[in-house]
Amino acid sequence: MLANLFWAGNYVFGKSIVETMTPLQMTVSRWCVAVCFLFPITQLVEKPDWRAVLRKWKLLLVMSVFGIIGYNFLLYEALRFTTSMNAALVNAMNPALIMLLSALVLRERVTAKHSLGLLLSLFGVLLVLTKGQLGQLLHLDYNEGDLLMLLAILVWSIYSIVGRRAASIPPIAATAMSALFGLALLMPFAFAFGAFDFEVNRETATGILYMGIFPSVGSFIFWNAAIREIGASRAGIYLNLITVFTAVFSVLMGQSITVAQVLGGLLVFAGVYVTTRPRTGGKKGEGASAANRG
Repeated sequence: MLANLFWAGNYVFGKSIVETMTPLQMTVSRWCVAVCFLFPITQLVEKPDWRAVLRKWKLLLVMSVFGIIGYNFLLYEALRFTTSMNAALVNAMNPALIMLLSALVLRERVTAKHSLGLLLSLFGVLLVLTKGQLGQLLHLDYNEGDLLMLLAILVWSIYSIVGRRAASIPPIAATAMSALFGLALLMPFAFAFGAFDFEVNRETATGILYMGIFPSVGSFIFWNAAIREIGASRAGIYLNLITVFTAVFSVLMGQSITVAQVLGGLLVFAGVYVTTRPRTGGKKGEGASAANRG
């Protein structure tokens, strides 16, 4: 839940500064801030064996390409061409895609409970996005930004599946090294295309600091820890909370909210609850058994 709360803020701040910064500038800047926090936190909390971590460099490099570079760049590029509503609508497909890939690649079992939770959450997301006017879905204008969002959620789904394979690496250390690898790959492009040449004002500084600390540090750590504990398919259901939290942020910023949107938010939480509540009768170890199967 915390991971998606911070990611919801990423949508808000990303949309606010995408007019003054390029996706490359935003991606490089946020991860420059993030690595300054990730490595001290890693050493303080996990005290990892860095040599053992680096032996997994191939896996970390793949995670870096998909999660650190690919998803963030595609998201910010998409926000240049599409609305937040369209982006959130496309993002609502992510849990289903993660569940499908988890079943195909990791052999995670998709139960009727998982499917019911997914449908409840998806319906709730659509109510939030359309303010209860589901007919709007037939009249939205789709553009290249929406196609970029489709690529973004595919990239994020692959990152989530790969992250499941990194169970032997401490989650904060994995995030820190992935971020460092991502910056190393981005730096030649950053200097070639002037990624550090932008005007710093209060709005951009606030946006970069938020994106560098909360979505980059907090969300990635919590997400990597979550998919190890409950599996990628179950964790994916929580992604629908991004839309609900974004709506909450909008209300806090003075925008109105409808009864249908409140109902939609409750349905999303209901879907999450149905999917993640433990079974009775000694079957509470479902998450652990799924991890063993993965």
